[in-house]
Amino acid sequence: MPSAPAATASSRPVPDPERGRLVVVGCGFQPSRHASQRSISEIARAEVVFALTDAFALDWIARHNRNLHDLSRFYADDRDRRASYRDMQQAIVDEVRAGRRVCVVFYGHPGVFAQVGRKALAQARTDGFETAMEPGISAEACLYADLDLDPGEHGLQSLEATQLLIEKRNIDPSALLLLWQIAQTGNLACTGFDARAEWLELLVDKLSRWYPRDHEVILYQAATLPIQDFRADRIGLVELPGARISSATTLVVPPYGRPEPDRAVLERLRTLG
Repeated sequence: MPSAPAATASSRPVPDPERGRLVVVGCGFQPSRHASQRSISEIARAEVVFALTDAFALDWIARHNRNLHDLSRFYADDRDRRASYRDMQQAIVDEVRAGRRVCVVFYGHPGVFAQVGRKALAQARTDGFETAMEPGISAEACLYADLDLDPGEHGLQSLEATQLLIEKRNIDPSALLLLWQIAQTGNLACTGFDARAEWLELLVDKLSRWYPRDHEVILYQAATLPIQDFRADRIGLVELPGARISSATTLVVPPYGRPEPDRAVLERLRTLG
């Protein structure tokens, strides 16, 4: 009977569903305030911790578990972020396949604009490993608190900025609109992290289909430190291309106008008593 081939350093580890485990957690935007007790417990109990967050949060995570790996090492300004995300996912899944308890920590909510964690969970589940996700306080949750906005008052539309720009979407201006990742508006190459005025001008043109160009919008950023204030700069829509925008900036477009009542449905409701 022929012998099995010798293992090599590049060989894929044999999955061990009885041992390997993947948990993806969110630490919010201020981990010392926002992280849940379960998230902290999962970080502390893990054999390997990966994280994609800022330096202050990394320091906080390291106090709970020293075996910490910073996923930002896979980024580069001239590299397609989709390739970076694939490498992050592979690094995570390889540790799970090696039979280790792995915890991955993302800022905010780990299931919101965090495809690396979700895809790693899907792959681990396909391989037969135990998986779980623990929610965190998202930028959206912070936004409602900081700006005193209730999505139930006028309704809510929430889109990634490039989605709105390149897709045929019907916006209801009478409802609150949140546009995420506006620094990456129009960045089809997925390289670099800086906003470009000419791309933002295209976004202004698109939004002017539904809003006046002088409509007041809000540039929002959640605070990441207890000593910080959140950012809420109010500008006219037309000023967006020249505004200071970072990778953490969200565009908040308050409602414009009022929805038209559906009189036919109202009349039917009245007849039903």
